[in-house]
Amino acid sequence: MIRFDALLVALVVASALGVVAAQHQARKLFTELERQQARAHGLEVEWGQLQLEQSTWAAHARVEKLAREKLGMRPPVSAQVIVVEPQS
Repeated sequence: MIRFDALLVALVVASALGVVAAQHQARKLFTELERQQARAHGLEVEWGQLQLEQSTWAAHARVEKLAREKLGMRPPVSAQVIVVEPQS
């Protein structure tokens, strides 16, 4: 009977250690999940900022201003415009 009791105690201890290990692993994984979710949120914010910056840099008025000021470009006079009609 003592052997049986000792075996049961050993199984209970092993089971308890298994539960503790599983809880520890679950906590570690949950912490990693939260860290990755925070990182994903930060990347989404950065993506939004980059899209806004891209739209600012590519704005038509900005491109036209740079073309005029830095490249000296001007719209052509009407005599310089040639209209090409598509052939049907």
